[in-house]
Parts: sequence; structure tokens; C-alpha cells
Amino acid sequence: MGADDKISNKAEELKGRTKEGVGRATDDERLEAEGRADQSESKVKQAGEKAKDAVKNVKDAFKR
Repeated sequence: MGADDKISNKAEELKGRTKEGVGRATDDERLEAEGRADQSESKVKQAGEKAKDAVKNVKDAFKR
């Protein structure tokens, strides 16, 4: 997983923030909830990316 995935996950988080903001502004609870869900999903993916990076760093440290 590389930079493309990280960028995609961040874009998904921003899309969720936008949806939540529009939902709040238009008093659309469903859209607001979708936005929060998008953000949560993105944050889980980002955490997974960080864990993968940490494992890779540990592997690299033992190769030396």
C-alpha cells in the first residue's frame, strides 16, 4: 500500500466532512450521518495504513 492509498483515504475523509457539513447546513440528518460514516471508514483505513507502515519499519530494522 502506497501513497495512492493514503491520498485516496484522505480524500474520502474530506468528502465525508463535506457531506456532514452540507447535511448539517440543510438539516438533512441522513446526509450528515453518511458524512460521519465516510469519515469513520476513512480513519479506520488510515489506521490500517499506519499499522502496515509500522510492521514494515520493524521488518526493515531486523534486516540490518
